Formats: sequence, structure tokens, C-alpha cells
Amino acid sequence: MTRSIELLEVGPRDGLQMESTVVPTAAKVELIEKLLRAGLKRIEVTSFVNPKKVPQMADAEDLLSRLKRPDGVWFTGLVLNRRGLDRAIAAGCNEIGMVVVASDTFNRRNQRVSTEESIAAWLDIARAARAAGIRAQVSVSAAFGCPFEGDVPVSRVLEIAKRVAEAEPHEICFADTIGAGVPSQVTELLTQARAALPGVRLRCHFHNTRNTGIANAFAAVEAGAVALDASIGGVGGCPFAPAATGNICTEDLLYMLDRSGIETGVSLTAMIETARWLQEQLGRPIPGMLMKAGPFPKVAAGANQ
Repeated sequence: MTRSIELLEVGPRDGLQMESTVVPTAAKVELIEKLLRAGLKRIEVTSFVNPKKVPQMADAEDLLSRLKRPDGVWFTGLVLNRRGLDRAIAAGCNEIGMVVVASDTFNRRNQRVSTEESIAAWLDIARAARAAGIRAQVSVSAAFGCPFEGDVPVSRVLEIAKRVAEAEPHEICFADTIGAGVPSQVTELLTQARAALPGVRLRCHFHNTRNTGIANAFAAVEAGAVALDASIGGVGGCPFAPAATGNICTEDLLYMLDRSGIETGVSLTAMIETARWLQEQLGRPIPGMLMKAGPFPKVAAGANQ
């Protein structure tokens, strides 16, 4: 039986939000078009947050107005409150994502409210999104560790997951926001989550801060995750978490999945080319490894991959 995993490409939002200079909207459009041609069906294109806090995403509405969304493609926008949801609906997103941080300290620093307040906001946002015909999913962030409180108990993460599940999200994502987790943690959390949340789609989001991201991703697949987040070229991170370096790299993850016999429907060759293009646009080296080493075995020119 063929195994498959869905990829949610987060580079245009979670990747570019960390850039020291604002990437032009036209370049973002070209990036997203390249990702679509590579076969990605789900892309986090922007966030609808305070532009003073995240100026790299200040062009959210302009960006969506320039994009053409093919049938079967999901353009996701990150929202943190009802104002953000209203903007996402007006701009034309057909999926929104919300974040609830498992650590109260981190939630207050990231969203200026308590975890309890974010849960309440999510329940309201999910209902409103459903009424507007928009798919809603939610991430439990800092699920594998907090930069301010340290280890986060699995029981705490599951408690929050059960509460956000009351809004019947499309899926729940467990996010390692600071790249602190290791595969054994991933296995434990996903195993318990599947038992506690039967029938709920589970997704994972990993950062490579301590070089465990790809290993964690494989552990998540083995433990029953149906989708994974990744960022083209490994760019990005969380601007509100100390020393949180980039997300796991999409093409590096794709190589590992492809060689493991796990299908994604995404072209590895096209993603490598897109990562190299993005590096040129940013004018600096980016973390991806495969864009430097190339695939293995070497593919003949013109071959389909």
C-alpha cells in the first residue's frame, strides 16, 4: 500500500517574515507561482497580523489580489484575532490558521494575551470561518518546549489540543516553535494525541534549531501525522522566540520522504530550482542542504523527477 504525506509550504509566510528587509510583493507572487508549478497544493501565503509587528507581511491584501488560485489549491493565511479573520476573508483566503501557545509566558509575549484568551479567540474564529465557508485549522505552538518555561508536559499540550478540538478544526498541528524536540518526544505526543483525539487529522511543524527537524518529521510520519509543514530553502523562524532558527527545509524533507517511498506529489527537481532562485532573490546563503548537494542518485538532464 502506497504511503503518502501532505506538505504545507510555509515559506512565503513563516519563511519570509524573518527577513531583515521586506521582500517585494512581485517576488512573493513569483515564488508562490513556482511552488504551485512544483506541485504544492497547500501554501501558507501570508499573515493578517499587525504590520507594525511584522512589516514583512504588510502587503497581505495586495499579495492575494495578484494571485490566481487553481482549483484544488489552498491558500492559507495566519490570523490571531477576529480582525485578522475578517481581513483574510475579504482578501480571498480559503483556509486560515490560528496559533495557541502551550506556554502561557510565550503566548503573552507572542500574542499579548494568555493561552486561555487565545483558546477563546480560536473557538470564536473557527465558528466565524466555518460560517464564511473557510477551512480553519489550529496549531498548538511550543508543544515540545518553551524558551521561557522550559519543558512543556505532554499532558498540558493534550489538554489544549482537546479544547481547541471542540471547534472541529480541519486539523490540529503540533509545532516545535524553537526546535527543542527530539524524535522520542514526537512519538510520545503523537501516539497519545491519536488516542485522545480519534478521527482528528494531525499535522506537525518543526524547526531545525538543534538539527533534529528532519528526524522529528520522520518520527511524526511513523507516529501517524498526515501532514507536515516545511519552508523552501529552510528559511524563516519565529521572530518572538530567542534563537529560533529556520524551519525544516522543504526540498531536504522531500528528498528524505521520496527516498523512503513516501509520496507527496511534489517535484524534487522543481523545488531545488526554486530554492536556488530564492537564494538569489534574498542575496544571501540560505540553509537548505539539497540545493547545494543535489539529489542522489544523479538524475540525467531532462529526466522526470
